Amino acid sequence: MIQNILDFLQKIDTAVFYFINVTMQNPVFDWLMPFVTEKYHWFPVWGLAVILLIWKGGRQGRYMVLLIIPVIFLSDQISSSVIKPFFERTRPCVALEGVHLLTGMKTSYSFTSSHAANFFATAAFFTYFYPRWKWVFFGLATLVGISRISVGVHYPFDVLGGAVLGMACAWTVIYSWNWIAVRYRIKWRNNTSVSSTQQAGGTR
Repeated sequence: MIQNILDFLQKIDTAVFYFINVTMQNPVFDWLMPFVTEKYHWFPVWGLAVILLIWKGGRQGRYMVLLIIPVIFLSDQISSSVIKPFFERTRPCVALEGVHLLTGMKTSYSFTSSHAANFFATAAFFTYFYPRWKWVFFGLATLVGISRISVGVHYPFDVLGGAVLGMACAWTVIYSWNWIAVRYRIKWRNNTSVSSTQQAGGTR
């Protein structure tokens, strides 16, 4: 019974993968997706964000720069060092035929996508502090997630699993820090009128 369910999910995952990777392929995606999926291309964006948070973000911005470190560390390491070795899922570019591969062949394990985990962790983290920009944050994270399928190195469920993991890591760090800040009376918000109850509960 369980094996039948797993086989059914694999068929869905493969069908959606082929739709995104093969059916949706076009010259624009062939140029855009390899650029989007390369993590080093995002370094200037992250560097600018850090500068703006330190320069314009006040006390809260500086704490955000510190807090994003454990967020990314957790999402990246849990994905690459815990979940991937546990499931040992083969990447679609290795397991399937007719894959539209737009990057170099990847032979490491597939589930979960560390790219998706890290970008969705970042999106959830920044959305907590800047909810008005949530569509931008999650839109970019979704674009990166789709790029992993489009270039042929991840299944859709790899990306979905990474997204769930990343958001869980962000929320864990945020709520843990809120508890610590209330417990030890750490003033880290720009708006000092925020009550301890609101900080502990995560509402503003």
